[in-house]
Amino acid sequence: MCGIVGYVGPQSALDVVVAGLKRLEYRGYDSAGVAVLSDGSLAAAKRAGKLVNLEKALVERPLPSGTTGIGHTRWATHGGPTDANAHPHLDNAGRVAVVHNGIIENFAVLRAELEERGHALDSETDTEVVAHLLAEEFSATADLAEAMRLVCRRLEGAFTLVAVHADDPDVVVGARRNSPLVVGVGEGEAFLASDVAAFIAHTRSAIELGQDQVVELRRDGVTVTGFDGRPADVRSYHVDWDASAAEKGGYDYFMLKEIAEQPKAVADTLLGRIDAAGSLTLDEVRISTAELREVDKVVIVACGTAFHAGLIAKYAIEHWTRIPCEVELASEFRYRDPILDPRTLVIAISQSGETMDTLMALRHAREQGSKVLAICNTNGSTIPRESDAVLYTHAGPEVAVASTKAFLTQLVACYLVALYLGQVRGTKWGDEIRAVIRDLSKISQEVERVLKTMEPVRELARSLATKNTVLFLGRHVGYPVALEGALKLKELAYMHAEGFAAGELKHGPIALIEKDLPVVVVVPSPRGRSVLHDKIVSNIQEIRARGARTIVIAEEGDEAVAPYADHLIRIPATPTLLQPLVATVPLQVFACELATARGNEVDQPRNLAKSVTVE
Repeated sequence: MCGIVGYVGPQSALDVVVAGLKRLEYRGYDSAGVAVLSDGSLAAAKRAGKLVNLEKALVERPLPSGTTGIGHTRWATHGGPTDANAHPHLDNAGRVAVVHNGIIENFAVLRAELEERGHALDSETDTEVVAHLLAEEFSATADLAEAMRLVCRRLEGAFTLVAVHADDPDVVVGARRNSPLVVGVGEGEAFLASDVAAFIAHTRSAIELGQDQVVELRRDGVTVTGFDGRPADVRSYHVDWDASAAEKGGYDYFMLKEIAEQPKAVADTLLGRIDAAGSLTLDEVRISTAELREVDKVVIVACGTAFHAGLIAKYAIEHWTRIPCEVELASEFRYRDPILDPRTLVIAISQSGETMDTLMALRHAREQGSKVLAICNTNGSTIPRESDAVLYTHAGPEVAVASTKAFLTQLVACYLVALYLGQVRGTKWGDEIRAVIRDLSKISQEVERVLKTMEPVRELARSLATKNTVLFLGRHVGYPVALEGALKLKELAYMHAEGFAAGELKHGPIALIEKDLPVVVVVPSPRGRSVLHDKIVSNIQEIRARGARTIVIAEEGDEAVAPYADHLIRIPATPTLLQPLVATVPLQVFACELATARGNEVDQPRNLAKSVTVE
């Protein structure tokens, strides 16, 4: 959730840290704070609200200059978004500063122990206990990294911690358990951050940290150990995008930019998937073909938008491989005692690769002996590292909290996984797979076409800005698209929005229909599944007869729906299973424009954060 930045080097630490926080504000914007070491002392500033509040405070009361510092932008868990609860948190002597992402589950016990020893804690957070514990351990060891290792061995939960101490002004120490933290290595400087976006303007050389590791940053190098103090093996990698990829590029919002980047993102995710022999390949597969042939069930685990991608993947996997497929909300998965064994393939979908619910589901699956394949957009993140196979999407950085290009590339990746399973198991011939890949390759251009025809959709959205409710209907793969359209409207416009399978309308939801209620209907192609098409046309007639305002998304050439559509949004004709790649785009634009018309913050909707790294 929260965004963390640490820096040691020759530059102004405050400048580096604040610039990094700007790139990470999508991770949380309830409060922000910084701490800088200068001339043997520690100076800190923090403010509730967005980062701009902190920046104003720093202008009014500048911090002393220094070349070592840490910063934080918060998504609140323990304690409300107040100045007191903002990070960094300091010990009573003001010598230690700590920032934290995650949840320390045993903080209440630790806090009681500290208070018994005379410590005064001022905030409601779980984080503050760490500052006081570090102060105690440092007084005994005079070694911040060792103090961090000792403290971490006492903590329960998921956390990333980054700390500095005024008595050791040339070092930043970080720790990681079940929460993202990455190292950036420059010339005579080093960085710590929740995401490489924070330091990409300075270096593209990164080190991924593993589970239960502590990192010590100095100008002349980086040292990584386990919580037990033993040297740890780490993997270095090169970030393949630059700072400009995370800038708005002339758009008013990152979301608008990311919607516009979808044709390229889709094309990039398809690049290099066919090898010299004409076979489909994934990125990293540590599952043998013999094991994949033995798979008798696929289970997809994901959250939010990624869950909707999984629902669509179910149709493709079962159609192309004939393997039964279940789709589970990762947050519920391990709590219902799911039936898993070594012949179950679990597919974990996560844009960030750090989604805690999905990570815990993955670990539960592996404990049961199942193999796990990850679909992820972030190289080096935890979920791909802990999986048996990986297919990376190539969406590039997605900053807006509401997912757009990550969703489309997850769909592409799901189709590729389904085809790969069909290839391995012999349920799809090579020429059939290549034919689908050719269809997928055309989608990038079709998405571009859709984007060029969106002005009527924007006008429609503006006209509905005062509405309180919008319903979404779909059938077959259009049903998950309806769910995704409703989710986007909830996230951005703060409206009541619900997605329904159109066939369920008469089983209850039709009671919601009233005069002038906007209802968006995703219509399947009349070509491949004409029965479903005819049924949904009947659904449209049913709701229109009851006064609904029908907004119909239908492919070009489908004239049967035209008489029943108050607003008709055309999309290119595509193969049935691939239609979500084009049908989703108007719903993204619709939600973004409607939220803008209502005066909402599009990139940073209230109460949300980009990466959910707590359960």
